[in-house]
Amino acid sequence: MESIIEQSCPVCFSDAGLTMIAHTSEIPYFGEHTQLTILCDACGWKHTDFIPAGGAKPGASTMLVDSPEHMTVRVVRSASCTVRLVELDLEAVPGGSATGYISNIEGVFNRFEDAISMLHRQAMREEDSGEAVDECIALLNEISSIKSGQSSVELVLLDPMGRSQILHEDAVSRELSGEEMNILSTGPSVPVFDADAMS
Repeated sequence: MESIIEQSCPVCFSDAGLTMIAHTSEIPYFGEHTQLTILCDACGWKHTDFIPAGGAKPGASTMLVDSPEHMTVRVVRSASCTVRLVELDLEAVPGGSATGYISNIEGVFNRFEDAISMLHRQAMREEDSGEAVDECIALLNEISSIKSGQSSVELVLLDPMGRSQILHEDAVSRELSGEEMNILSTGPSVPVFDADAMS
């Protein structure tokens, strides 16, 4: 379903309206969900998120990634989800332009590798950045080792909106604590719509 929303763009503030595309489908082991994409034709801004059809509680999904087979495990990450690689002390927090995605664990690791590689290139251009360069190389090597099954890491999804999940029998789900809820970001502020009203 595609429609025009009479709301200004949160980035360029164009009053031409935003285009909303809603697509409802079934994700195996996750259930029915609505993929909601909001676009601005004026500046090209785009926001995508996933809204489950059933009620969602703030939750965490955790899995120990310790084999190459785990690279194919599906991950649903909403725009409100914080992603952690615990032993590497890495965290991706939802910012003002965060979007949701469906990927696999390898895709999540690739996103971390891309960010670290960008920091590595930046550090290479700066003077007295030897320590930062070494840290980036060590992290990239460790992620490569995890992908090949030679090392392991705990992958954690923390979602105050309850829309994110690791879709595997070894993944452990739990509700978020009040303390976690207080410190977690909920991602970008964009128009939110009731998924049940669109289906």
